[in-house]
Amino acid sequence: MTRVRWAFADGLTLVGRELGRLRHDPGELVAALMFPAVMVVLFGYVFGSAIQVPGGGDYREYLMPGLFAMVTFSSVMGVMTRTAADASRGVMDRFRSLPMARSAVPFGQTGADLLIGLLMLGVMVGAGLLVGWRARLGLGPAVQAVLLMVVLRYALAWAGVYAGLAVRDDRVADALVPLFLPFTMVSNAFVPTGGMPGWLRFLADWNPVSALTAATRELFGNSDAPAGDPAWPLAHPVAAVLLWSAVLLAIFAPLSLRAHRR
Repeated sequence: MTRVRWAFADGLTLVGRELGRLRHDPGELVAALMFPAVMVVLFGYVFGSAIQVPGGGDYREYLMPGLFAMVTFSSVMGVMTRTAADASRGVMDRFRSLPMARSAVPFGQTGADLLIGLLMLGVMVGAGLLVGWRARLGLGPAVQAVLLMVVLRYALAWAGVYAGLAVRDDRVADALVPLFLPFTMVSNAFVPTGGMPGWLRFLADWNPVSALTAATRELFGNSDAPAGDPAWPLAHPVAAVLLWSAVLLAIFAPLSLRAHRR
């Protein structure tokens, strides 16, 4: 228990360090908070004018859960670049020379990202309310949807920590960021998967982005159930999100801790 308390206290210190770095570099925080609002305007008004929602309805309301999922998955990119920057500039070596818990650095990175993600989510909720989006089923299901996003974002942050420690170069990490965009686009976040070719639809249906989008649409009451015979993640999206979160944590948390110790 003493070691657990020690690791927890050191982790909180590293969370404060990450948030303090944003205070000294406010441009990074402003850019992160502007991103959700820009996505709402870009996809909701520019692309949304040419896209029809199956069965009718407002495209912006259909779109918002997909944008929530997209912002959730930005965790991987943000944590990867910050971790790689620390590794390339020798900060990790300095941390390893200090009398601190070895697990504190990964926990600090993931904990700080969770707080940043909540801020981004709050900005996106505000932008969605301004363009007409609403949580139709009330407060309880809406809170459940937010908790799902928080759980999956935290699991994805561990994947970002491992990727950053594997890359160990902030320039390479920045170059890899665009590769994550197709991962979020090949999903049901922006258009239904029913019109996709069979092989692409399979990838989209089993994409965790699709599971989170379907789960939040269901909990926010923003769309009907998927038509036809949907894949298991779309038929049981909440369970699929929880399963994806557990798998990601089980894989990347041990890998990240081992990579940091090495």
